[in-house]
Amino acid sequence: MFANVSSAEVMTALGQTLEMVGVAGLIGFICGLPLALLLVATSRNGIAPQTGINRVLGGIVNGVRSVPFIILLVALIPLTRLIAGSSIGTVAAIVPLAIGATPYFARIAEVSLRDVDSGLVEAVRAMGGSRLAIMREVLVPEALPGLVAGFVVTLVTLIGSSAMAGVVGAGGLGDLAIRYGYDEFDTGVIIVVVAVLIVLVCGVQFLGDRLAARFDHR
Repeated sequence: MFANVSSAEVMTALGQTLEMVGVAGLIGFICGLPLALLLVATSRNGIAPQTGINRVLGGIVNGVRSVPFIILLVALIPLTRLIAGSSIGTVAAIVPLAIGATPYFARIAEVSLRDVDSGLVEAVRAMGGSRLAIMREVLVPEALPGLVAGFVVTLVTLIGSSAMAGVVGAGGLGDLAIRYGYDEFDTGVIIVVVAVLIVLVCGVQFLGDRLAARFDHR
């Protein structure tokens, strides 16, 4: 494609980026949704008010979210080595990406869950529904369009973070841009990487919007 990089290398880098974003996004969703439900349930007006627990959880979430990803990436190197056996490579990058995505998605999901009509919650409680039933039968289904939209935003953010992870040799499109585009002053490679990232983000956003619309029955 260019003097320093072939189309095969671009496709390999794209595959690595998709792997990092996909796995980290899935982990972020699986861990972030229960965290969001806990934040909503333990809030002052929640179905299980626990101010102390809510403040601790909120403090942890805010603390992790306040750290720029590049700093979080470096700070988590010992943990990344412990979990992945290395601090370099695609698999290693998934660790900080997932840890960063979890509180990010949790806060977005929390907003959607709080927007659920409180009348529906009270109706289920009046019928003797348990807290778990309220979460499973009311909060999550009613907030689903917002949860999907929030997850899409999380994936888009992860795409940018995965490119940033290329600084520490994580692989993917970011690593390609740094090694060939920046280090070897090949502007063409940077242009290609940026173009691929734009197409990737637009594709994820388009599919996410369509999926969210399907779940929105209002």
